[in-house]
Amino acid sequence: MLHIENGALIREFGAEKIKIEAWGRDGLRVRATVLAEIDESRDWALLPKGRERAEVSIDGDSAVARNGSIAASVSAAGRISFLDRDGKAILRERWRNRDVPGSTFNATNIPAREYRPIGGESFRLAYRFEACEGERLYGMGQYQDGRLNLKGSVLELAQRNSQASVPFLLSSEGYGLLWNNPAIGRALFGANFTEWSAERSPLLDIWVTAGDTPAAIEESYAAVTGTVPMMPEFAMGFWQCKLRYKTQEELLSIAREYKRRGLPLSVIVSDFFHWPMQGEWKFDERYWPDPEAMVKELRDMGVELMVSVWPTVDKRSENYKEMLEKGLLVRAERGVSTTMEFMGNNVFFDATNPAAREYVWGKAKKNYYDKGIRIFWLDEAEPEYTVYDYDNYRYHSGSVLETGNAYPVGYAQAFYEGMKKEGREDVINLLRCAWAGSQRYGALVWSGDIDTTFASLRVQFAAGLNMGLAGIPWWTTDIGGFGGGDPDDPEYRELLVRWFQYGTFCPVFRLHGFRVDKNPKYQLVHTEGSKSEDVFSGGPNEVWSYGGEAYEILKSHLFVRERLRPYIRTLMKAAHEKGTPVMRPLFYDFPADEAAWEVSDQFMFGADLLVAPVLHAGMRKRSVYLPAGCPWKDARSGASYRGGESVECDAPLASIPVFIKDGADIKVFG
Repeated sequence: MLHIENGALIREFGAEKIKIEAWGRDGLRVRATVLAEIDESRDWALLPKGRERAEVSIDGDSAVARNGSIAASVSAAGRISFLDRDGKAILRERWRNRDVPGSTFNATNIPAREYRPIGGESFRLAYRFEACEGERLYGMGQYQDGRLNLKGSVLELAQRNSQASVPFLLSSEGYGLLWNNPAIGRALFGANFTEWSAERSPLLDIWVTAGDTPAAIEESYAAVTGTVPMMPEFAMGFWQCKLRYKTQEELLSIAREYKRRGLPLSVIVSDFFHWPMQGEWKFDERYWPDPEAMVKELRDMGVELMVSVWPTVDKRSENYKEMLEKGLLVRAERGVSTTMEFMGNNVFFDATNPAAREYVWGKAKKNYYDKGIRIFWLDEAEPEYTVYDYDNYRYHSGSVLETGNAYPVGYAQAFYEGMKKEGREDVINLLRCAWAGSQRYGALVWSGDIDTTFASLRVQFAAGLNMGLAGIPWWTTDIGGFGGGDPDDPEYRELLVRWFQYGTFCPVFRLHGFRVDKNPKYQLVHTEGSKSEDVFSGGPNEVWSYGGEAYEILKSHLFVRERLRPYIRTLMKAAHEKGTPVMRPLFYDFPADEAAWEVSDQFMFGADLLVAPVLHAGMRKRSVYLPAGCPWKDARSGASYRGGESVECDAPLASIPVFIKDGADIKVFG
């Protein structure tokens, strides 16, 4: 049976109920279930629906629902096809089922929409679509496999350290699809069909849009999931970090040295275990005796202090008992409640619980924000389970199998809403994970604890571009990689330089890492009950830590970033207003150039700068493709080239190839 209900197309057949309705401009939300009713209580990644209504026409047993450039056609057999404004089918459900009324006989008997009951009112869901020959797929967040075009990939829909599942897909066929379901699952982009699955969920829920260009698709998606705030001015410069500065005086000495050398510095970081114990969101006063004075001195130098926050609560900590009694912690379905073992037995605070968010923010406000700190590093945001038995954990929002991927959204939300209440509009906080919608809570995502190799750099390159296309425009990496790296090793120095050059043109320019420590036995004075003195701190990781040649190159790129600030400001405004990725593949700005879709080792930094980083050890030349449609100018030499051709560029260690689009007035190099 087909009918119209409050502007939405409803189809009921047997036990299944489908609802198709307009959601945002050029978008349709499709929900389906075999329960008695569709759960209307949760929009998940989507912002609340506006007043838009679909144009619905019913013709017997078939119907069409249209909203702007997208339409959904429902056949008499119940098959849904999505059409662009010209009526071309751009996405079609995959049915192999002889039992669908009116379908062609097919003995295989595989439906497009599958619900396998798991007790109660939950199902293991699968949703299948036809594959399209030659289709290219992008987005989906951050995966550590180095693939820009995701066609042929199988992706786990789950959060892990260095893996961020953000299930928005951009297709070269002219559509975007959001899998609006935070359940643990899988996405399979095969040559023969596409399949989305959820381990446990009460309903299918997707949002689909169509557009003539990737930019149109991204902007429609941003309109229904939200955009980042306007990035504060301080965040556009250089961020200094190492594994861990041990004391207030050590951190201040580094900032003073940057200023003594006349080097730009915008943010410096007090990383983990500046606190006495996990779950005590405050400075350890023995080593950080006067945070207000520290913040004031840094701010007088034009530097903001970022502090690390973890969601872990040690069972010995001062807040554990109260949080346990109030139900503010993640629960285990069986066995002991420990969810992470690191410097003690810890349980995560439940970021999906509004009361837990308010509690943790209250501690952070008292001990950090009220002392002048305006930016937070929300680490362990997946959260990082010691054992990833998703079926054994439960949040306020439900089983982790059903709602787990939304945890990082709640984590960002806690600090965003707390800071908004204090009057801040330009909220930005660093997180190690995200899900769809995280961006509207000021989430800057970095790519996690990654390796210190050129191979790892190449993987992050693809991850960053796909993260932007998944709707998370603020993204960065640990420049130089996280786990290792000897500042005295010539081979590592080369990697660090190349990564630093690349980082200069990332949305956020941040040096971090756990460098080889030549004095690992150095300890602070031990005091009973505190664990901060037992934590490793890593070797030096400042720009002067890598020898004279590297220092001069890194120094020059600090000033490149400063020169680009006016340009970066315009990119951040576009991200805030329209959801435009700050860094994106060439095809984003040149969709009509077929060759631009094939390039996977260059990117656009905004509409006017083309960046071609050096991603291999020993490379001193590289080929650069300049998209058709406009002339280009080498940002260093000033040489001009016509578009639609590849050029061979010199790339000595001190140089990264950058090209300026014709007509843009941008000074990159001095």
